[in-house]
Amino acid sequence: MEQLEKREHDFSAKLRQESVISALKDYVSWQRELRAGREDTVFPVHGPVSINLDLTTACNFSCPHCVDSRLLNTGDYLDLETVRKSIDTLEKNGLKSVIIIGGGEPTIHKNFQEIVRFIKHRGLQVGIATNGSRLEKVAEVARELSGKDWVRLSLDAARESTFFKAHRPRGRTPLSGILEGASRIKDLNPEVQLGYSFVVVWEGIEVNGYELAANVDEMELAVKNAQEHGFDYVSFKPCLVRLEGTMRESLFDPPDPQREERVIEQIRRNLASAQAAASGRVRILKSVNLEAMLDKRVHDLKVQPETCHSQYFRTVLAPSGIFHCPALRGVEHARLADASGYRGRANFEFTHACLEHSIRSYNARVGCNTVVCFYHQVNWWIERFIASGEPVESIPVVGDDNFFL
Repeated sequence: MEQLEKREHDFSAKLRQESVISALKDYVSWQRELRAGREDTVFPVHGPVSINLDLTTACNFSCPHCVDSRLLNTGDYLDLETVRKSIDTLEKNGLKSVIIIGGGEPTIHKNFQEIVRFIKHRGLQVGIATNGSRLEKVAEVARELSGKDWVRLSLDAARESTFFKAHRPRGRTPLSGILEGASRIKDLNPEVQLGYSFVVVWEGIEVNGYELAANVDEMELAVKNAQEHGFDYVSFKPCLVRLEGTMRESLFDPPDPQREERVIEQIRRNLASAQAAASGRVRILKSVNLEAMLDKRVHDLKVQPETCHSQYFRTVLAPSGIFHCPALRGVEHARLADASGYRGRANFEFTHACLEHSIRSYNARVGCNTVVCFYHQVNWWIERFIASGEPVESIPVVGDDNFFL
């Protein structure tokens, strides 16, 4: 077997892992039969490999750039029994990882620690994305995490003033205090992967008339903060803006080639300084859309195949329901079922039937033509393999390592 690629965003490699590849092969075979006109072909019964688990809509920050701002603080949350039964059902149907993220701040949920322990006791990988305001809750479960698990802090700044402008935290939550809390987690469990998430914001980005706090010149300082406080990596990604009341989530919309050129050069310069400062002590991760932006092909990521294949392998479980894409959480046409859709076998079968309908009917080329898709590359990889006619047995297998999608 070939060595597993280490790129965190190489989703095609993740779908070729030993524990997952049978689902990929079955899906490709089903698609081929469907396209050959065999309407009686049976939709393969595999659950998602990975889910985004949104525990609550409550959030104690008011980040102007939050793409989920319309979903926050509605009072909705997932109850403990729904989470337990859903995880049990999904684990029996192939679930390998759970990303606790999105919709709100997960550590606000009253059962946060119990849920993390439950997921780990089922032998699943877990990732936790948090604003860092309640890291004492993460610290309580830190020793139960393994080397494949991660805790990622959404910081988006390297200075206190920028942090406050970017996040508008309620109460006194200084960046320095969050960084100290991160150090404690690393002390408790050196194996856990600790990430410093940094959404790059450049001058002139407005959301609903509010100009976001630019941080592009703090990229190097963020790396130095990460080194000082025991982080394993800094993840840089460009700022996505979703227009209120729409699913439009994009970069440079409308297009402005001259401004785009200036911004790309500014990011490239600061990224080079950040990489030099890292000195191999901290990994620098670039998101798929940041790499595309720097290569001046970001608009290519808006061109999707008609079929979104990724929805077969990962979904979102949120208080408002189950959705076929993280970028479309809360969007009604992307909703597969309500929040009880994985609570037991019968619920799972109903949701799976809704997923089949979504795969057959949702036209991603039209519906996602303004979205800079995180899953663009793997969707096209699957699409091309389906069209190639090559036998599924020819798909190279890689060893199990990282199941996060």
